[in-house]
Parts: sequence; C-alpha cells; structure tokens
Amino acid sequence: MTKTDNFLRFRGTAGYIASGPLVDAVNCAIALERPLLIKGEPGTGKTVLARHVAEGLGMPMLSWHIKSTTKAADGLYLYDTVQRLNDSRFGTGNVADIRHYIRLGVLGQAFSATERQVLLIDEVDKADLEFPNDLLLELDEMRFTILETSEEIVAKERPVVLITSNNEKELPDAFLRRCIFHFIEFPDVALMRKIIDVHHPHLDAKLLDQVLIKFYWLREQPDLRKKPSTSELVDWISALLRSGMSVEKLESHLPFVGALLKKEQDAEAVVRFESQGGKFPKKWADLGPRYNQ
Repeated sequence: MTKTDNFLRFRGTAGYIASGPLVDAVNCAIALERPLLIKGEPGTGKTVLARHVAEGLGMPMLSWHIKSTTKAADGLYLYDTVQRLNDSRFGTGNVADIRHYIRLGVLGQAFSATERQVLLIDEVDKADLEFPNDLLLELDEMRFTILETSEEIVAKERPVVLITSNNEKELPDAFLRRCIFHFIEFPDVALMRKIIDVHHPHLDAKLLDQVLIKFYWLREQPDLRKKPSTSELVDWISALLRSGMSVEKLESHLPFVGALLKKEQDAEAVVRFESQGGKFPKKWADLGPRYNQ
C-alpha cells in the first residue's frame, strides 16, 4: 500500500457524493487524529456525513446529539442515583455494587470500545459556551476516571470524531485550534446532478433540467427567508414523479411549492408571483451567465 493509499482512507460512498475538498478534510482528520469540525447551511449533509464515513471505513458509529442542556460530563458517564435510591428503598437490585448504576455516555462508549469507532457530536453549538472547552480535555487525552469507582477508562482506539455546527454560537479559539475545519459549500449544478442521481437514478434529462432551473432560480430570490436545501429538492422530485408531472407543465409552473419552501411568507411570495403573471425561467440562460450549461 502506498502512502497515498494509506492517506486516502475515505473516498465517499455510493450513497454520499462528497466533493474533493470534503474528502481531503475527512482524510486529513483521520491521518492527524484530530476532530473534524463541519459547518454549512442546513441540508448540505453535515450530519449524514458521519454515517457514510463509518460505512466507507467499515467502522461502527456512535452519535451524540447535543441539546441546550447538555454537559460534557454527560458524554462520559452518568451515575443513576435515583435508581440506586429506589432499589435501596424497595429491596431490589445490588445496591452494594455501585458499578451497577454507572451508565457510560457516548464518549465513554467510544473510549471503552474494543474496535475503532466513528463518533458524531452533532450540533455542538447548541450547548452553552463552556461545553466545547470542557470537551477539549477528554478529546485530547482520550481517557477519564469514574469518580464513584476510581476506575480509569482509557481509549484502546482513538475514535474518528466528526463535529457539526450550525453557527448558532461562536466556538472558542482553543477548541477551533484542535480541529480540522471544513465548510460544506452548497453543491453547484454539476455536483447536484450527481447527488440527485443517487436518489433518483435514470431521471429523464429534460425533467431534471427543468427541476434544477427552477430550484436554482428559487435559491437566487433575495426575499426568501429560508432557501430550499438539497434534501428538500430530493423530496420535491419525489412528489413530481409520483404525480406524473410532465416537463411541459413544469416549464411554466412551480407545483408542490410546500415541498421546497418551509416558511409561510416564502410560499406566499411564489404563489403571488405566479398569480400576478410572473414567468418562471425555462432555460439555463434565463438565470444569467453564472449558470451557463
């Protein structure tokens, strides 16, 4: 195996079309054994990336979905004092052995696993400002001690850590320094064609063209509060196919707008545009030179 082959551990999967820079970022994080911090607008595949990295590497996967109340210690272990108290009161369970009431969190499971894991820490910016810094020590050292039993858990295999953020909060500089960073750009037309082919193979070429023309035109509208994402585009195509929508009708109409737009004001704006005689684009040239095909 060459050095290049050893570095290129992840190359994408049949179900996830990754750009070249994203593939490079994943492999860089694996090679350096650093967490990979992924940002990007909603619907660009940040969360599902971890599942496909696990698939591509042939590793098990663990997910930790962060909430506003999540603390870093929750990921290590939990001591179920309530259950122990109840067992003591009602005479059930082995209350003398405190280990029966220790539950490993997702980080604890990843560290104690006998084989290397892919670990997703999803939406890290939802937690309070101290959470990323509290996470640093454990991610650096890959070990922790269960205080109630004095047992030390040391990672046998360093997990492949992917962390997603929606930019709801700024992350500390110390945390950022320890991560490999990648921002997932919204797919261009060429990449989007490949993504759609995964979900809707053998789609009629003319229908696909009309779908993409309408979709990218919609994303260019300056007044939209929430631009449609890739996942919404895939759903919209499903609705068009199930309805038997013709290419001719799609040229002059934007059906099932609720599959694309999830804000009332956005959907109303499109309906109003059409009712007032607005013309939807039919050709790539209608979108301007940026979309010359």
